[in-house]
Amino acid sequence: MSAVRARVVGSRGAVAMLGIVVLATVSTSFSEPTNAPNVILITLDTTRADRMGFLGSKRGLTPNLDGLASRAMVFEKAYAQAPLTTVSHATILTGTYPQYHRVNDFGSRMGANVPFLPDLLHQHGYRTAAFVGSIILDPRNGLAPGFDRGFDLYDAGYALHQGGRDRFKTVERRADQVVTRALEWFEHNSAYPFFVWIHLYDPHQPYDPPAPYAARFGSDPYDGEIASMDAALGKLFSYLKGHALDSASLIAVMADHGEALGQHGEEAHGIFLYDETIRVPLLLKLPQDRFAGRRVGSPVRLVDVAPTVAEVLGIPVPEEMQGESLLRTLSAGAPARDIYSETDYPKQGFGWSAISSLRAGEYLFVQAPRRELYDTSLDPLAAHNIAEKNAAVADSLAARLASLQKKYSSGTAVDRAPAITPDQKAALAALSSLGYVAHGSDRGRSPVMLADPKDKIPAANELQDATLLVDSNRSAEAIPLLQKVVASDPGIYFAQLELGLAEANRKHYAEAVAPLEKATELMVESAIAQYELGIVLFETGNGKDAAIHLEKAAVLMPESADAHFSLGSVYARIDRVPDAIQQLHVALQIEPTHYRANLLMGRILSLQGNPRDAVPFLKQAAQTQPSSKEAHLFLADAYVQLGMETAAKVERETASHLAPPTE
Repeated sequence: MSAVRARVVGSRGAVAMLGIVVLATVSTSFSEPTNAPNVILITLDTTRADRMGFLGSKRGLTPNLDGLASRAMVFEKAYAQAPLTTVSHATILTGTYPQYHRVNDFGSRMGANVPFLPDLLHQHGYRTAAFVGSIILDPRNGLAPGFDRGFDLYDAGYALHQGGRDRFKTVERRADQVVTRALEWFEHNSAYPFFVWIHLYDPHQPYDPPAPYAARFGSDPYDGEIASMDAALGKLFSYLKGHALDSASLIAVMADHGEALGQHGEEAHGIFLYDETIRVPLLLKLPQDRFAGRRVGSPVRLVDVAPTVAEVLGIPVPEEMQGESLLRTLSAGAPARDIYSETDYPKQGFGWSAISSLRAGEYLFVQAPRRELYDTSLDPLAAHNIAEKNAAVADSLAARLASLQKKYSSGTAVDRAPAITPDQKAALAALSSLGYVAHGSDRGRSPVMLADPKDKIPAANELQDATLLVDSNRSAEAIPLLQKVVASDPGIYFAQLELGLAEANRKHYAEAVAPLEKATELMVESAIAQYELGIVLFETGNGKDAAIHLEKAAVLMPESADAHFSLGSVYARIDRVPDAIQQLHVALQIEPTHYRANLLMGRILSLQGNPRDAVPFLKQAAQTQPSSKEAHLFLADAYVQLGMETAAKVERETASHLAPPTE
């Protein structure tokens, strides 16, 4: 028996008798798939617990969630295991800790042998669908590879963001749009049973609530995002009730992590492990509203969600799952749960020290170069570090944390789920527009020399601010901030990358070359650094070197249609036309409706005197982007070559009413 199996079986056996009545009440036999409850898992990105009315907020932001909470079990002290979207969602969906599932950074692949709730339910006859609100959780674009395992439908389809383009058409969708897409699926797939995961990204930076919330919350746009998201959930909840999909369903709602909003000096999330980013809302509406209104005050964890869902459905909980059913908290005498959390983001993104934490009883212990200890019963905001004055307590909790880290790592295999592989680094460009620092490197630093994030948080905030400025097409304002960060530490990969992007956005291509070259030196396998360097080199007239870097980008992003198109485009410009056609074919195999790849392929074929083969590509380009003047003019030229003057006249007439391309 493996160490994981022994631990899980032992811990569950210790409370089995305590929970037998509770589990018998909840886990009614669902041996036939048609009798099984539907499961709706809703994850709220970047949502603080203290904004929820059902957790005591008086701001009035969440009337719809509050209504659901009145019919659900509410967990008043729920905690995330990591303050990053992909890492936390991996924990939610696998019931395992980051040390086990090894999704500890953007682009880390979900291992095929890690237990995965959607796959588990699919194997038990469930229809499965996911509707995610951000490219961060898009498996196709490389930021969440493996997350689509077990799903019949994974609705993502995001594109790399480019400065000046609408982010809501590229890297994220508003909650209302995500819910609308889910409701469209329900219209045709409401036969029992189904598992639907709905992920809403709205409260994430940049805070930009839609009307009327932008005006209503002008001074607090973060709250506006929460209110807007709750309104979208109201539409979902009304649909479920109106279509008799509510009562018999298991509905689980939780945040993946919170948002610092300046507390402890952090503007966003990812660096620290205090309550503002780790404590999360969590509620569980059981079928037939069992245990409605029950409030649980003992600490619980997001790692407990997946085994809870399995247990409610009567499905055997995989022995590899490291969480414990939340239902067992209802039993008198149930043991308290240690709350472990960690973040590798300071190390991966900045080259600083990673940190971890343990919440046990009244204490919060943070393992960092300068360790921290807080008595949260007296200091709920964790403002007074008492580690030095209480060294014995800190030593005890440090040993306990180390033991938990070892235990939660048991059974992992490095070769099962490598942390980062080249083909998983697609779309790291999107991290810029979402305010994240992309995966970096240790830059050869010894662990004992890594900086304490507490000492470096101003640099992280400046970089965060600069990133959002670049994304908002305000590169001129961002450049001084980026230059300041680079001057203080030229070894921060992402600062170099963002400086290069900012210069490129201003069409200062020559100035963009040096920081982008530095970025590729700091992280050779950065697909986006190679890609952007290739683009700016081409813009400076250096097509030969541009092709070299775009070739590297295409290898690092094998499933990116944009990468293959860009390489094909450069090949065409430097008279490597056969190679260009080959890359365009690859791009179109990945994304058959890719506008620019179809346009260029059709034009090349037409210029080669092959209009018959060119027409299907040009027609697809015009269909994909009807406002393209070029597509209609190129199609008219092909029709002329074919002697189809009437069709050519129609295309020219259409083109005459369209604006010329802006790029």
